[in-house]
Amino acid sequence: MILLTGFEPFGEENVNPSWQAVQRARDILRSEGHKVEALELPCVFGEAATVLLAAIESLTPDVVVCAGLAGGRERVSLERVAINCDDARVPDNKGKRPIDEEVVPGGPAAYFSTLPIKAALRNLQIEGIKGEISQSAGTYVCNHVFYALMHALATKDGVRGGFVHLPYLPQQVSVGSATPSMPLEAMAAGIAVVVRTAVQAPVDGPRASRVPIPR
Repeated sequence: MILLTGFEPFGEENVNPSWQAVQRARDILRSEGHKVEALELPCVFGEAATVLLAAIESLTPDVVVCAGLAGGRERVSLERVAINCDDARVPDNKGKRPIDEEVVPGGPAAYFSTLPIKAALRNLQIEGIKGEISQSAGTYVCNHVFYALMHALATKDGVRGGFVHLPYLPQQVSVGSATPSMPLEAMAAGIAVVVRTAVQAPVDGPRASRVPIPR
């Protein structure tokens, strides 16, 4: 079982590419025979983690890939590390704005993704999809969910999980703007690549990053 999550729109945006992309990726992966569920998370501190963890308990997935929007980035960003810090520059969708608070009180300072991010990056490159490994998921709701996910998976042997940030959709960017964007199909294909890699690559690292994963 594979669980994909994206976020509801937040701020002044009326769409969130992460939710649209995971729905499309779900359909792509289902067409290939994978068992996949997609879940929309609220862009709210605390609530987003609660919804995610409830889904993990009920679905018992083997792979969890959460996605979120990182406006201004131009690539599918494979996040390496989640930190135990909520520090919101702007309020969430319910007006919450935690400052220098822990995601999990007393939890470890950070968790690393257990997705094979180097192998996934290589496979994105093979598919002609712009990708990168990111060293920071920020301190907003995306990182909040990423940390909560990895904290939960720390006690679940064999379950792999991590977080992917996505650019704006082209329709979210003003005509003539230099702000990067990416078509929905490319984002969805990128998430599907990450999932296939997680399912088929037993290890990560330099060796794995050189091995193409069959479609």
